[in-house]
Amino acid sequence: MPREPLDPLQRLEDRLVDCRACPRLVAWREQVAREKRAAYADEDYWGRPVPGWGSSDPRILVVGLAPAAHGANRTGRIFTGDRSGDWLFASLHRVGLAAIPTSTHAGDGQALRGTRLVSAVRCAPPDNKPTPPERDTCAPWLDEELALLLPGVEVVVALGAFGWAAALTALARVGADVPRPRPRFGHAVEVRLPVDGRELPLLGCYHPSPHNTVTGRLSEQMTDEVLGRAAALARMDG
Repeated sequence: MPREPLDPLQRLEDRLVDCRACPRLVAWREQVAREKRAAYADEDYWGRPVPGWGSSDPRILVVGLAPAAHGANRTGRIFTGDRSGDWLFASLHRVGLAAIPTSTHAGDGQALRGTRLVSAVRCAPPDNKPTPPERDTCAPWLDEELALLLPGVEVVVALGAFGWAAALTALARVGADVPRPRPRFGHAVEVRLPVDGRELPLLGCYHPSPHNTVTGRLSEQMTDEVLGRAAALARMDG
């Protein structure tokens, strides 16, 4: 029997995981996958670009920074297997957007309700800091994914200033009217961007990195308030 044709989102993901456009990122992600962390010495690391994950027809799109070296670069699933992901998925569960409060590995039973997670840069960068050229080289992946998803997306949540800038850039490229000067990032900042005859809310949230969560800059309540607001705007809080 002939195989069913892949949908556009799956075709995008299939092309993405073979990307080798940024030599420094390719070298780093593969070095980490070879050398591994001692705690994961018996695991096979993903070691490739990490696709978006969650609903294929989301109402809520969450834009993060990049995969963690021993998180998504190990597990192959965004925000999975690291402390930032632990924090994010716990909050998504509390506000009714995730099936379970943890995300440890692919096939763990986790599922997202009307929500998709993507990152601005798809490969793990050294020190979690992609360079501006790496950011710009990777940007078309987010542009393409957003263009596919935009008709059904009702809210975009940007994690951190990097995610905020990437989301604004991608939204502008797919036709959103982004004002000049651009809106500044802040936690719980909410702006409405005209696109396709409607207004699309963009919400800011501090990134759930240990730097923010351990220091108390970002609390569970603060995270829940932003993601809960997104659920309400997307009419998914019932």
